[in-house]
Amino acid sequence: MSTTRPDDAGRATRAGGAPGAAAELSSWGAIRLVAGREITTRLRSKSFVWLTVVLVAAVVLGGVVLNLATSSGPEAQRIGLAPGTTSLAQPVTATGEALGTAVETVDVADEAAGEERVREGDLDALLTGSADDWTVVVESELGEPLAPVLTTLAQQSALAGAVSELGGDPAEVSSAVATAQPTVRTIGEPSEFDPARYVTGLVTGVLLFMAIMISGQLIAQGVVEEKTSRVVELLLATVRPWQLMAGKVLGIGLVGLGQVALVVAAGVGTALGLGLVDTSTIDLGTAAAWALVWFVVGFVSYALLMAGLGALVSRQEDVGAVTTPVTFLMIVPYIVGVSVAPWAPDNPLVVWLSYVPLCSPLLMPVRIALGSAETWEALLALGLSVALIPVLVWLAAKIYSNAVLRTGARVRLADALRAG
Repeated sequence: MSTTRPDDAGRATRAGGAPGAAAELSSWGAIRLVAGREITTRLRSKSFVWLTVVLVAAVVLGGVVLNLATSSGPEAQRIGLAPGTTSLAQPVTATGEALGTAVETVDVADEAAGEERVREGDLDALLTGSADDWTVVVESELGEPLAPVLTTLAQQSALAGAVSELGGDPAEVSSAVATAQPTVRTIGEPSEFDPARYVTGLVTGVLLFMAIMISGQLIAQGVVEEKTSRVVELLLATVRPWQLMAGKVLGIGLVGLGQVALVVAAGVGTALGLGLVDTSTIDLGTAAAWALVWFVVGFVSYALLMAGLGALVSRQEDVGAVTTPVTFLMIVPYIVGVSVAPWAPDNPLVVWLSYVPLCSPLLMPVRIALGSAETWEALLALGLSVALIPVLVWLAAKIYSNAVLRTGARVRLADALRAG
């Protein structure tokens, strides 16, 4: 198989029927021309359209299923009663009923047995002490929906005590009732796990990885397809190699951004419409905006590498071999982002990798969605990643320009970097 070098192709172009054709278009005009061609091609692709429909439908359907699974009705709260507090069974259940919370009381043999059942999760809380002076024992914290019930019960106890001990003085009774709170003693480590944040972070990481990976592979496959069909030789009669590469990245990037925006909008709309998240603890708008920003940065970074490496081969079968290092580079932060970050967003490995360019696009948006990243941290990581892009542009353009017109055997990376 013959090999055509970029210098030979350039001389042939100048000697052929299109002298100075590349100069007829401005750099931006050439890039825009190629980008428009890529956008039109992708939007007309049935596979792209159906993939977008499937992703949007999967996000919406997932939200509906999650809503159905969590709206089957609250379970009754199980409260254990130690021997000294058994007389509180009726007041506890009546207070819960008045506040719309189902409460089930369970008598326990002693305080130790009750605490053990709390640790095992069989009881949501345990009341110890006496009917007049009781304490709530919980695993980590007294949260919804038991807090209002037991707070009201404590206020009722304070009212009864004030009436009998203070002679019914209205001022003192009101003060006692207003300040009464249940005494809480925790017997386990406090838990900061938030299921809604976990799901948000996990979905963000998976979505960005899939979007960047699919779009990057489209870049590499498109480069090889044009090289194999020799269409690239016709295109390079009009535009320069770096303009062709930049146009492909821009065109496919815009299409990918639109696809991600649709999926993100569907997810946010479903979550808000069905009330799947507490907007007081999760800012879905901010998380979605940052996800789109990081998709752009991540796509540009990885697409440049994919375009340059894709130009090294002339067969689709060889694309995977040359892009494996980039794929591995994506998989490492992705695994950390979906397996470690949702459970431990402040883990040193997660934090430090989220600042590293090429890792940031797959980790920082997960940290943002989990609420563990400050604004300055996100901006710092963004600045470092953006600063690397000019280096990637230069590197990818050099490899692409020196390898895209070489057909036949795979071009060695070192040769592509030395040529020209």
